[in-house]
Formats: sequence, C-alpha cells, structure tokens
Amino acid sequence: MNFRQLRRPEVSINLTPLIDVVFLLLIFFMVSTSFSELTQLVVDLPEAEGTPASADSTVLLVVDVQGNMTLDGEPVPNDAGGLSAALRQRLSGNTDIPVTLSADAMTPHQYVVTAIDVAAQLNITRLTIATENTR
Repeated sequence: MNFRQLRRPEVSINLTPLIDVVFLLLIFFMVSTSFSELTQLVVDLPEAEGTPASADSTVLLVVDVQGNMTLDGEPVPNDAGGLSAALRQRLSGNTDIPVTLSADAMTPHQYVVTAIDVAAQLNITRLTIATENTR
C-alpha cells in the first residue's frame, strides 16, 4: 500500500493590501494636516491722556522688572504681607490719599496683581496706574 502524505496548503496572510491601506491612511493624514508656525499674540496696549497728579500729594509705588518694589523711593518687600504693612504705615489709615502704581512694561503680572490686591484689601479708593503720555 502506497500512502501518500497529503500536502496541506501553506497558510499565510497576504500583507500587501494591509500595507496599501496603511500607506493610504498615512498619505491622507499628511495631506489633511496643516503645519502652522506658532505666532505671537498681537495686543494693542491702551494709551492714556490726561493731567498728571501732583507729585507731593500721592504715594508712588514702583515695581521694576525683577519684581522689586519701592514705596516713595524706599524699598519694601514684594510679598503681600510686607507691602500691606508698608502701605498701611505710609497711609496711616487715610485711604483717600492717591496711590500711583508704576510698573515696568516687562514686569511679570504677578507683582502688579499683588500690588493691586493689597490696595484693594486696604480699601484704597484712589489707585491709579501710571502710563506714558501719548503726546
């Protein structure tokens, strides 16, 4: 008796259609994606016109680029507690004295907001922010 071995067909997966589909998806995503450069936000800063306040009747709070604060030329701590104590001592309870906040254009907002927040906590009613004159 002659037994022949049955040859089983080799099982394989044809990867060509899969590669074609992946390639088409890759092309689709490359074409549909827009590569844009990051742009800076353009901001028009406000300009102010008006009469400057008299220098002898105001308290001048200056904040520089590093966040250092001076109150009428004397350095004060740039944290809320130190600034609050210095302003309270300078104003001696009179919240109607005008306070002018002058901050450098490159000062981080953190320090300016801290100064405004301290002024609000002390109920300072006449807080102005210094600007450059446009004339």
